Amino acid sequence: MNIDPIFRSRRSNVLATRGMVATSQPLAAQAGLSILQAGGNAADAAIATAAMLNVVEPISTGIGGDCFALYFDAATRQVTALNGSGRAPAAAAITALTSLGYTKMPTFTGHTVSIPGAVAGWSDLLARHGRMTLADVLQPAIWTAEHGYPVSELIALGWRTQEKKLRRDPDWLSGDIDNGPPQPSGYELLLDGRAPRPGEIMRIPTLAETLRGIAAEGKDYIYRGDFARKLSEHVQRYGGWITPADMAAHTSTWDEPITADYHGVRLYECPPNGQGLAAIIALNLVAGYDLAALTPADRLHVLIEAMRLAFADAQQWVCDPRAHPIPLQELASRAYADRRRQRIDLQRAAQNAPYGSPLAGSDTVYLSVVDGDGNACSFINSLYMGTGSGLVAPGTGVSLQNRANLFVLDPEHPNALAPNKRPYQTIIPALTTYTEGEFAGALHASFGVMGGYMQPQGHLQMMVNLLALGMSPQQALDAPRWALAGPGDGLGAHDEGGLVFIEEGWDFTVLAELARRGHHLAPVTGFARSTLGGGQIILRHPENGVLTGGSDPRKDGCAVGW
Repeated sequence: MNIDPIFRSRRSNVLATRGMVATSQPLAAQAGLSILQAGGNAADAAIATAAMLNVVEPISTGIGGDCFALYFDAATRQVTALNGSGRAPAAAAITALTSLGYTKMPTFTGHTVSIPGAVAGWSDLLARHGRMTLADVLQPAIWTAEHGYPVSELIALGWRTQEKKLRRDPDWLSGDIDNGPPQPSGYELLLDGRAPRPGEIMRIPTLAETLRGIAAEGKDYIYRGDFARKLSEHVQRYGGWITPADMAAHTSTWDEPITADYHGVRLYECPPNGQGLAAIIALNLVAGYDLAALTPADRLHVLIEAMRLAFADAQQWVCDPRAHPIPLQELASRAYADRRRQRIDLQRAAQNAPYGSPLAGSDTVYLSVVDGDGNACSFINSLYMGTGSGLVAPGTGVSLQNRANLFVLDPEHPNALAPNKRPYQTIIPALTTYTEGEFAGALHASFGVMGGYMQPQGHLQMMVNLLALGMSPQQALDAPRWALAGPGDGLGAHDEGGLVFIEEGWDFTVLAELARRGHHLAPVTGFARSTLGGGQIILRHPENGVLTGGSDPRKDGCAVGW
């Protein structure tokens, strides 16, 4: 088969009018729906879903990580972007790492733990857009962490890959110079010292207690007091720099989204330090082609080459713009895409893709919520690399992220490690509105595709599937995918000979033609398909308010509505 509109899903779309939640675990989706049914809006339901995901999928997300959100306010038709990512500690220093023998950022040491921004992000989203309090929306997660839940299948499989990291086993080879001592607190996220199996009941009482503290005291419970002290002491035990003062200094930020127009809709992405810029650049590049009219091989070739160029730019320019200026307006412009598009050879894969200069010329969870009034929240929350650093703050049930791994140790690079600076972030939500006709400005869709460097590639593929190829949400998610290997996957996305992971389901003649053009294809089958991301899409019909939802078959989740 190919990816033309004749592609048919085996799973139906979910249809509703009063509200919908879509995410990677059914209990989390139902937690969000219960909040909608209790009178909450899209923001309230999003945080309830995110908190429940922390309980039922703690190997991917949680209090010790970061979050980003795009929120569509139906009354004003405005889209706001929340950056809930943390910064490097005040004592972070490149020289401290190079003196230890590191030539690039370590992966799982305490040095890689940046300030966790998730809970501040939860609180700030509710304060600006919600109707409920943290105490209201955390109740489903608190009950489930305390009383337990049966572990779902794919999450159990992923959990098993994190056992040695959580225990800090002596034979665990992380690739870092020093893995640090064994970690008794890692057992808080294990069942009898091992990962829970599918269907086993998992309780996390220490996490329940932490969530209960947040419900009672708000975000200060995390950033001031005993929790901040426990976190800081544990990170320092493994070489890191975080102090209670770093925790107390953390703040979220509200930013102006970046956009690209395509087939009558406007794509919104959070600006850097997130990699949404890569999706914007790639979409602007492919807007110069009539993709529906191309052969499947030509279409796939164009998409891959556009993404290769977009990644080259993202790897050079994405950083904390408050620490290093970025020519953002130029990078996101159609004029820049018109110049960069000249580098795409329709008959040959690029042997290298240097970044452009406009001045001169894994794991994550994603969730989508749309309420009955048409408000929408596209929300993403992550620890990075499964349980992140694998460090669990003792007595809290909270895994700590390793987002600082995404800094570089070249002091001249825009994304160089520096004090109080945010690193390159892979996690990005997406949202679209109509740009033409009587419904201009109305919500079109709330969607996202989680999974490291897959995320902007997933956003590009969903936009093309929905708009150029006319697929429904479930159809768009079910269609076979491709993915350029990211910098952490071996060969870089824009390096010479960079790999293209290709999912089962593509027509052999299409793959043969891609290989003839010089693409290095690596087939992906079975459970490994999860490396191609897990997406959720909710589309809203502007005339009658009907919500159409799809949920990725590569994950355990679903879309639920009422």
